[in-house]
Amino acid sequence: MRFAITLSDRFKPVLDVFLQAGWQPVKVFCTPVDHRMHHNKMSVAFAEQRKLPLQLSPMRPRDLEELAELGCEALLVGSYNWRIPDWPPYLKYAINFHPSLLPMGRGPYPQVRALLEGHREWGCTCHKVNPEFDAGDILAQERFALGEADSHQMLDIKLQLALHRLSHKLAHDFERLWSEARPQGEGGSYWPLWTDDDRMLDFSRTTAELLRQVRAFGDFECAAVVNNVTFFIHRAEGWVETHGFAPGSLVYSHAEQLLVATGDGMLLISEWSLYGPDAVTGRGRR
Repeated sequence: MRFAITLSDRFKPVLDVFLQAGWQPVKVFCTPVDHRMHHNKMSVAFAEQRKLPLQLSPMRPRDLEELAELGCEALLVGSYNWRIPDWPPYLKYAINFHPSLLPMGRGPYPQVRALLEGHREWGCTCHKVNPEFDAGDILAQERFALGEADSHQMLDIKLQLALHRLSHKLAHDFERLWSEARPQGEGGSYWPLWTDDDRMLDFSRTTAELLRQVRAFGDFECAAVVNNVTFFIHRAEGWVETHGFAPGSLVYSHAEQLLVATGDGMLLISEWSLYGPDAVTGRGRR
């Protein structure tokens, strides 16, 4: 089947599986790099190597019309910041791969909240594209376990493996799964993207809560204020102990490691920076 795909590097397993199954790509749509959620180096390289049309601007109805003229039957949405235009006049199929077990966790990036809320099971969903974000009929899902100490990076890898398995189901049994797709039903939840306040550490909380927050944000990094200085935390460890320090006090520093008092113990911050993850790349970490 001839297909077009919207893509970021995190969703490249989708592309790889459909190629291995003999599907034929005709065009690649990418979201510009934002150094947060969207990286497209491998996706752009794939389009260039295959000499495929590559588009970094929002998809328009005219683009869908041109896909139809190329004999494209299906649009695969792997990662995309913009709304997909009304596609049924031009294409036979349009599906989206979403990193949650829909109908829970609709929204742009549910992974962080999944870790913050301590979910013990997560997964990904393939559903039909419809006018409402992440609400179309479900073709298939893939589930996996989450551990108490799983980090953002671990969840990301588990999701990529699950996307590979899910894509294999779809690529080899697509028309049956499309025809048997089931509605998501009532309920569900929409999880908006986090705010800067969500990333801020409150040292009056327990050490376990703070460590979960650091693990959940991962490379997006948490922020903290110590001695009236705001800095960004990439890695930390901690423990519980009784102490007489006010939460947020800098107890000790050594070899650029910072030991800060928490509500019930200590947080040892070993990788940090004065510049957030949205700053120009190339900044160093302490």
